[in-house]
Amino acid sequence: MEAKRRLGEFLKNRRSRLRPADVGLVTYADHRRVPGLRREELAQLAGVSAPYYSRLEQGQSANASPEVLDAIAQALRLDDTERRHLHELAAGARGRPTRRQPAPERVTPAVRQLLATLGDVPAVVLGRRSDVLAWNAAGHALFAGHLEPDAPEQPGRRPNLARLVFLDPHTRELYADWPAKARAVVATLRMASGRHGDDPRLAELVGELSVRSPEFAALWADQRVKAGGDAVYAMHHPLVGTMTVTHQALLTEQDLHVVVATTEPGSPSHAAMTLLTHTAATTRHRLPAHD
Repeated sequence: MEAKRRLGEFLKNRRSRLRPADVGLVTYADHRRVPGLRREELAQLAGVSAPYYSRLEQGQSANASPEVLDAIAQALRLDDTERRHLHELAAGARGRPTRRQPAPERVTPAVRQLLATLGDVPAVVLGRRSDVLAWNAAGHALFAGHLEPDAPEQPGRRPNLARLVFLDPHTRELYADWPAKARAVVATLRMASGRHGDDPRLAELVGELSVRSPEFAALWADQRVKAGGDAVYAMHHPLVGTMTVTHQALLTEQDLHVVVATTEPGSPSHAAMTLLTHTAATTRHRLPAHD
């Protein structure tokens, strides 16, 4: 039932955003009581019956075929990421085989080799719940220098990017346009919830953040989705000042995201990043060894 509800909420949210003028419908404003398209209008655009679409949106049906879902996606003007999210929600609503407990997420030797090879290029490995599973020295210095370097290696203390963005003052101050970063984090988490709707820890994370952060709760209700990609942020680092940094998310075969941060060669941001990574490397070499 929960999966059907999530599917219905997504459909209703996207329908409310689509105005009649967007699809060439002539309407009379005085007679409309809904902000977007009516259910019957959307059903007509998708080529399905109005009662059938209503049951789908109300969480009373989960038998939509891939062809019907594609027709609805086209009627709703969904992009590729939103279309994929719709199909994943529908798959969950149909009752995919569930696991008692999702398999633990692990960083493979190949991914650790990639982190080492990147060297002074900041990189962080994120799991499906936005847990930080690993980072190289530069990634630690850029994103979370106020945390212990070995924090990702300890499951009980492992940082979580969503918690950091919404609940950690240091991370909030790190982004000049914090709302843009917050939207991206929530959109990525929303995409993961469609793909891993049977993950209780993911549901717990969403519930926790919804209670502790009104900003998260508002963004979560917006139903936006995002699958990796790249984004450019102005970052105010406490050690080296402001940098313009491109974040690129690479997806591994294990469904982990390797987020790589780069700057334009020869730019002031590149010089600041070089200084930061050099400082991080020097500091690590001066730290006493741990058993």
